[in-house]
Amino acid sequence: MRGHWSLDDRLERILREVPFEVPPGTAAVTVRLSYDRAQGVLDLGCGAPDGFRGWSGGARDTYTITPSWATPGYLPGEPEPGTWHVWLRLHRIPPQGLDFTLEIETSGTVPPEPVVEEPPHGERPPRRDIPGVDGLSWYAGDFHAHTVHSDGALSIAELAELAHGRGLDFLAVTDHNTVSHHPWLAKVGRGVTLIPGQEVTTDRGHANVFGDVGWVDFREPADSWAEHAERAGGIMSVNHPLGGDCAWLLPLDGRTRHAEVWHSGWWDRRWGAPIAWAQSWRDDVIAIGGSDFHRPGSDGLPGEPTTWVLAEDPGTVLDGVRAGRVAISAGPDAPLLLRLGDELLALDADGLVLVRPTGERQVIRGDRVLVRGMDGPHRLETYENEVMGLCQ
Repeated sequence: MRGHWSLDDRLERILREVPFEVPPGTAAVTVRLSYDRAQGVLDLGCGAPDGFRGWSGGARDTYTITPSWATPGYLPGEPEPGTWHVWLRLHRIPPQGLDFTLEIETSGTVPPEPVVEEPPHGERPPRRDIPGVDGLSWYAGDFHAHTVHSDGALSIAELAELAHGRGLDFLAVTDHNTVSHHPWLAKVGRGVTLIPGQEVTTDRGHANVFGDVGWVDFREPADSWAEHAERAGGIMSVNHPLGGDCAWLLPLDGRTRHAEVWHSGWWDRRWGAPIAWAQSWRDDVIAIGGSDFHRPGSDGLPGEPTTWVLAEDPGTVLDGVRAGRVAISAGPDAPLLLRLGDELLALDADGLVLVRPTGERQVIRGDRVLVRGMDGPHRLETYENEVMGLCQ
């Protein structure tokens, strides 16, 4: 199939579904998309008669689905007979339009599964000396990272190994608009608890949904994402709300309590807009942090920033997040501010300024200091107002 998408087509309806028939006896479905990537971007996905079968956005131009394996981003399973659809999102269409070619192949035989090599397992850095609270412990992690199941460069095992080597206890794997990575997370190990997540992605805003809640339909309004998460026992967080061309612009009747206030794109933390946005979003916002890691040399490494959660164990960190037992630092070994009951513990923060919710300020003197706390968010800053740590 050859065609042409115009800018008018994109404005009329951004997501297009191209139907094709899968005959009985089909063992593999392969789709190939080609267009001039120097001119625009077409996102790619797949729907079957029984619903969602995968999404790879603009990261891939081909996918295969078989009963036993599928291209990362897509769900393996019997290619049931009937009408399937290639999903095409017209992400970037230039004024002159964009030509494309779509090839769809159905086969009676299953092609060989690609071989994925396991990375070697290394050592974890020593843990920081942090006291527990009421039988709970502080765990270090990251709530935003990607793998080859969307537009990341690493396999799940490679990502987990990288997080382990940086001293993280947990990592949310949040590939775009898919849950194909979820079945593999508990099997990887590597000394890091991998939390199921998905980055619900549109051209008007992104949100992470955490938990094993099933696929969230990005084609629906944002309020439905939050409703889906709550109904299934998950958590939804607005991502990088001030993040350039992926800033949050979607209408949302029920503002989520959780928000990715600290993102790796906050490269100059003297810029106070993320803090101001959080304060205006809602009074009881729970701030979390995410590196949005895709590949080495791009975005932050896992744990840049690091989100610390007070929980029973790394597998229950979402309970800690719901309860607001959260702090954020620039990295696993960076200055840290934690709530210990009615007091705050400032670690490796000598010379930094503690800012209380009332605006009252206090210089921290020493590398391990207990100070008075109060209800509400606190933060650590340099003398230049650069944010170094956040604490609920």
